[in-house]
Amino acid sequence: MLFTTEWLAETMTGQGKEAFKTAIAILEVTTDSRKQTENALFVPLTGDRFDGHDYVEQAVSNGAVAVLWQKNKQLPIALPDDFPVFYVENTLIALQQLATAYRDLVKPEVIAVTGSNGKTTTKDLLASIIRTSFKTHYTEGNLNNQIGVPLTILSMPADTEVVVTEMGMNHAGEIAALSHIAKPDYAVITNIGESHIEYLGSREGIAEAKLEIVQGMTDQGCLLIDGDEELLNSVHDKPHVLACGFGDSNDVIIKAVNVTINSTWFQLSGDCDYSTPLLGRHHALNAAFAVTIGKLLNINHAKIKQGLSAPEKTSMRFELINGRNGSSLINDAYNASPTSMRASINVVRHLRGFNEKVLILGDMFELGDRSKQLHRSVADSIDSSVTAVFTIGNHAGEISSAVKQRYPSIDCRHAASKETLENAVAAYARDGVLILFKASRGMQFEVLVDHFSE
Repeated sequence: MLFTTEWLAETMTGQGKEAFKTAIAILEVTTDSRKQTENALFVPLTGDRFDGHDYVEQAVSNGAVAVLWQKNKQLPIALPDDFPVFYVENTLIALQQLATAYRDLVKPEVIAVTGSNGKTTTKDLLASIIRTSFKTHYTEGNLNNQIGVPLTILSMPADTEVVVTEMGMNHAGEIAALSHIAKPDYAVITNIGESHIEYLGSREGIAEAKLEIVQGMTDQGCLLIDGDEELLNSVHDKPHVLACGFGDSNDVIIKAVNVTINSTWFQLSGDCDYSTPLLGRHHALNAAFAVTIGKLLNINHAKIKQGLSAPEKTSMRFELINGRNGSSLINDAYNASPTSMRASINVVRHLRGFNEKVLILGDMFELGDRSKQLHRSVADSIDSSVTAVFTIGNHAGEISSAVKQRYPSIDCRHAASKETLENAVAAYARDGVLILFKASRGMQFEVLVDHFSE
């Protein structure tokens, strides 16, 4: 049980249809009327093209036993007179306020993770380490926005000791709002890239937006940052800030990184070796954040290493899978920014044991009027160790064009359609070839990956 309608009545300012004679147990909170639930609180949200209030009867038939209701909406006649209805001014704001109240009721340690890249991976690593020692709840998939964060908090069992929540954003002010909802005890800013630069104008604007994560933090809260990022220099000397990175001036220094086909090995200053099955130097930084918070939570060394070695990875994030005719595929198609695309390419370049390496790259979104320039910058990470570069999309051709100018020997082609792209890649689907798939989520590269999977 999460809570009861009695607690809900005390928490929410609105009063139900009538006084509730009995407390009803709420086992889950949902915003999806189509979902089969058990003893759920239904929260109907509204948008430009939908209104969840229209589907309350469906929600009830699927297991909802109470509902939040916007005051200016008409209740359906079919709703029973004794059905618990909690009137609010705005259901989204009420959902967020309810999440904060439930967080205060359960009183877990809250860890919040944001950053342009690596936040989901860092969240997965944190959850893997922390659950070795604590009752842990964490963000499922990519539920990291104004709706997803409250739902993550409202889905944690009442005996949760630590909750790890990922925080994403498109615009300034959004991370601040999420921070006030979750009130983190620990926060991580993984890095500052170019994601959402279309809305925030510059990397400086992105850094300011990410730093909003401290606004709801508890007084003794600890902030971990990418210490090698100059745009975060302003907070280095502030209390309760730990800088993690590769430079010698960091509080936590990453050393001796070694990337193999199966894992990434590294050392932390004053510590022993660690390894994670995630591939890439950038994942050593993500892992360092997770290890450091594990230590702050007094998790013993053996359990930290155990958790780090076996995270549950969110799908389509640098997954190494078997391809056609003995080829190897890397599915890194969940999302992309210039920073993450360059990082993935660098990993591929340095992986040993392959005769040829092929890059399949698509458009990166939300880059604004700098899109062509930022796409072209990806070519800086590509060298003659790569056999072929195939691109698709409105701006990704800038990558293959730039590579062709620098390395005429590389097979560089820009495809007008997925069918053309598939035909080009098919010639490389053979034993000893490693093929990377990387693009923004909207490019739907998972279809290409499925096409070439074994």
